[in-house]
Amino acid sequence: MAVIGVASSAGTHHAGQDRAPAALRAGGLIERLRAAGVTVEDRGDLVHEVFVADDMGSNARNLAAVVRVARAVADAVGDALAGGALPLILGGDCTISLGVVAGAQRQDPAVGLLYLDGDADLATPETTGSGVLDAMGIAHLLGLADTELARLGAGPPMLTDERLALLGYDESDPETYAAGVLRDRPALVHFADHQVRADPAGCARTALAAVQSHASSLIVHFDVDAVDSRDLPLANFPHYGTGISLRAAGEVLAVLCGAPALAAIVLTEVNPSYDPGGHQLTRYIETVTGAIARGLAPTS
Repeated sequence: MAVIGVASSAGTHHAGQDRAPAALRAGGLIERLRAAGVTVEDRGDLVHEVFVADDMGSNARNLAAVVRVARAVADAVGDALAGGALPLILGGDCTISLGVVAGAQRQDPAVGLLYLDGDADLATPETTGSGVLDAMGIAHLLGLADTELARLGAGPPMLTDERLALLGYDESDPETYAAGVLRDRPALVHFADHQVRADPAGCARTALAAVQSHASSLIVHFDVDAVDSRDLPLANFPHYGTGISLRAAGEVLAVLCGAPALAAIVLTEVNPSYDPGGHQLTRYIETVTGAIARGLAPTS
């Protein structure tokens, strides 16, 4: 496993996520993986890109910086996969996952994405009120949004409906959830947060089976805002009263990371500023590393 830090908050609402890779390392993430039997090489941080308040009237804020970061991620992921390593990407905001997809497509154009996230991220520059690109990642991957981000990899679209699954999104979010888009895409498997709460492992298995039947390699994305902030107040953009439990997130991750064709894992949206004592970060690290180790463990 090649751990790659992406210390960037360029695509989001404010600074803080850029501190996450360092905090995750300091919290023992790499040591816990090694203790669980995972061979880990820490390749350091690619970039350090901090959010800046650019043109408040922009409908795609900080686009140049976001594209610059995503391209660096694509290069690093492509290199890691070419060398036979499994990239574990420590973000960083969610736009970095576009770079992960683009980098993986250099080895396998038919890569799929399993997206565990508290938002569907289907906003576009035309529908957004904030201009925050962090809320537009899936829209760009599906070719629904047209900026440079949509042309980082194969396509557009970078992903077909069959090679994408959404898990854990909040149906009540007016900006990132687009009911009509999902309704018109029956091949796109998706489970809202209340469905994942009811059966975490079952939803994960269904999503995995659907995507891997069309994709020859798989990326797992985990945004911590999929977890109800009442349970884990660590997400950059808090989600109180929606989402799933941290335990349920671990169940989902363990299933997804057990995919035989796993190509990369992406961890996003952790903001250490919300946890000065480090207790919540420790809970997160324990859950994530435990789930990854269970998923990667050989089956008899």
